[in-house]
Amino acid sequence: MLGEEALLEALNSTPVLDGVPHDLWQDDATLRQWAVHHGSTGGPAEREWLRRARAALQAVARGERGPQALADCVADVRQVPLLRAEGLEWVLEVADERRLAVELVLAWARLAETSPGRLRPCANGDCRLFLVDHSRANSARWCSMRTCGNRLKARRHHERQRRADAATTPDAPGATSPEAP
Repeated sequence: MLGEEALLEALNSTPVLDGVPHDLWQDDATLRQWAVHHGSTGGPAEREWLRRARAALQAVARGERGPQALADCVADVRQVPLLRAEGLEWVLEVADERRLAVELVLAWARLAETSPGRLRPCANGDCRLFLVDHSRANSARWCSMRTCGNRLKARRHHERQRRADAATTPDAPGATSPEAP
């Protein structure tokens, strides 16, 4: 079963690079490699299901759609118990081409259950990445403090500085000048 790391890889496969949105899974070879890395074949039908699941999961994680958006991905899927010498194992009954897509949805569901509200989009509006907040205070806002966090903090600092400079410069637009006698 896929876990949190694979879920984040899928969600974060549409980054903004140098200001331009990219879809890393648009390339069949890249997506096939991801699927093979996670124990599958990455055939055409499987790649389509993975793209559909990713789009639905991104919309749900951003709060643009409710969990019902994932219904197509898990339709007619069953988990059945299998008793083994080691104990009980739950086996997923699903067509091979849908297995990884379903496992992504199940990874999201486990995370939503065990860590509610911890999966979220980066607070940088120019970023399309997601994060899972593992902080005790549940206060992480950025996918990366080095990139998005520092950029936003620097941007806010420069904006405050610009406003302060404008307020103290008499010729600046919007600056108040002393009244003439």
